[in-house]
Amino acid sequence: MVSMKRKIIVNTLVGLAFLAIVIWAILSLGVGNKQNKDMQATAQKDDWQRIKQEKQITIGLDDTFVPMGFRNKEGNIVGFDVDLANAVFKSMDIKVKWQPIDWSMKETELNTGNIDAIWNGYTKTTARAKQVAFSDTYHRATQILVTLKKNNINHFSDMKGKVLGDQTASSGDEGFNKYPDVLKQYVKDQKVVGYDTFDKAFNDLNAGRIDGLLIDEDYARYYVAHQPNPKDYTVTVGAFPVDMTAVGFRKSDNKLREAVNKALTQFKKDGRLQQIENKWFAN
Repeated sequence: MVSMKRKIIVNTLVGLAFLAIVIWAILSLGVGNKQNKDMQATAQKDDWQRIKQEKQITIGLDDTFVPMGFRNKEGNIVGFDVDLANAVFKSMDIKVKWQPIDWSMKETELNTGNIDAIWNGYTKTTARAKQVAFSDTYHRATQILVTLKKNNINHFSDMKGKVLGDQTASSGDEGFNKYPDVLKQYVKDQKVVGYDTFDKAFNDLNAGRIDGLLIDEDYARYYVAHQPNPKDYTVTVGAFPVDMTAVGFRKSDNKLREAVNKALTQFKKDGRLQQIENKWFAN
């Protein structure tokens, strides 16, 4: 009899424990769903009002990407995009905080809220359009090949069997694979050596560890023009399409994007955009 009572008590306790676990799981699921909804709501929030109130916006960049955004000899962040973005937001009484980032993680940095925009020679591509909302195009360039003149590479086809470098997750890297008949078909193993920054890639080019560098023409021409011996390099233009440069925003930040588009339109009309271009691309 006592044993039977013990079994009943034990079974009752087990049943109560199981019921408690079920209730806890249901409540946890509800809390989890609420947290997910809260996170989704946050991700879908337009941050324009916050930026206007704080009078500051955080923009991500690769601070080695001359002449778009890079550090000068004094360590200050300067460049074409830096001047343009600073001027655009100054017209709105907003200060820009420049945040150097890992370029291969730029969209993640944007969509997790670590930065508010990507403004650094950022090319419009189909893949990127799935992750960000682009501003209007404000600059155009293409991808070109830079080699050492002593190696006698004057056409893309001259890269047959040779080693090519580019920046990982750059528009050039995407174009290399998207248009294989332009350059990929010629290079060694149809593969490219990826670098996190172009300055490291140029170091390897100069040291002979790679034979060519696929790079944005603005960076290439600026870099070559500022070398002690610019004539040591060959710049070759191939059949890559023209890249359209724009600002990248979170898809939820419609008002921010509209404000920047309005300012860019005004800058084009009154000549301020051309003045900044002349400063950085005249040479």
